[in-house]
Amino acid sequence: MPRVGLTPDRVVAEAAAVADELGLDRLSLAAVADRLGVRVPSLYKHVDGLDDLRRRIARAAVRDLSDVFASETAGRSGRDALAACAAAWRHYAREHPGRYAAVQRPPDPADTEAVAAAERLVQLIFAVLRGYGHGGADEVHATRAVRSALHGFVTLEMGGGFGRPEDVDASFDRLVDLLDAGLRAQAGVGPGQTRR
Repeated sequence: MPRVGLTPDRVVAEAAAVADELGLDRLSLAAVADRLGVRVPSLYKHVDGLDDLRRRIARAAVRDLSDVFASETAGRSGRDALAACAAAWRHYAREHPGRYAAVQRPPDPADTEAVAAAERLVQLIFAVLRGYGHGGADEVHATRAVRSALHGFVTLEMGGGFGRPEDVDASFDRLVDLLDAGLRAQAGVGPGQTRR
């Protein structure tokens, strides 16, 4: 009989916390069971092993990050929306490094919930880029560029890759400025303007 109070959602939430503390690559069923005060076999009543647990963490993390993006970018456009998106991305990665690593996993095509969650996240980024006039294939290319730049920055930052004494926040602001200028230039939009 499953332990009272132990549910799949609780197992995933605790596993996500363990992943944030130890790293997604160091996540183990033993660490999750220990945190929950149960034996490893008890977890199998709620998840189908470590791979399933990682998939569930990724699905939940993508939903969480989407909610943050939606909240932070609502009613904003142009550089303001881009800066809000970038700040949310950076903050999420720093506060939830294990979950952030899980977000980078492509969803299993058979997992319709994960695919829908990933699509919502992509659509939120597309919405930010539409303020610059990007659409269609251009929207995809611009999203890849923005995602690569933000991911590269936060990965270097979290890994201690910025050892110089200059302010890292100022560097991040410059990255947003560069992305903003590039997105405007590619779409033919002037400074402070957005496409309608």
